Amino acid sequence: MTFTHLDAAGHARMVDVTEKQPTVRSATAHGFVRCAPTVVEALRDGTTPKGDVLAVARISGIQAAKRTPELLPLAHVIGVHGASVDVTIVDEGVEIEATVRTADRTGVEMEALTAVAVAALAVVDMVKGLDKATSIEQVHLVRKTGGKSGDWPREES
Repeated sequence: MTFTHLDAAGHARMVDVTEKQPTVRSATAHGFVRCAPTVVEALRDGTTPKGDVLAVARISGIQAAKRTPELLPLAHVIGVHGASVDVTIVDEGVEIEATVRTADRTGVEMEALTAVAVAALAVVDMVKGLDKATSIEQVHLVRKTGGKSGDWPREES
């Protein structure tokens, strides 16, 4: 197996996508922030000391999707044409799902994963005063569409 992000000497490089044709692509990622019951209660009641945790997480995730190449040095600068971050309070914490779309030469998997990770970090930042044990778990790609490799759904387990 050859790795396209390595040159002949084994050094990291950005893959050249110049010859690829732009296609519509999307990716969805998911993550979970585990919180104490008292934090979940404060999130549901809207009584967290730092304000609207869910709004901050959504905006943070969208901003992260647009800035992924600044964080991951081998990620291509692409046009992020759509990004949504859904944040849902559940009994054990906060579910986060991000979907990112583009019509470009390379996919948006890293943008979707970055959106989820940063949205989760925003939740932790907003509630850490209430629960230092809050944790980020299960950040993973759920599905992707388009591009040379086609569609890919994560198998349900």
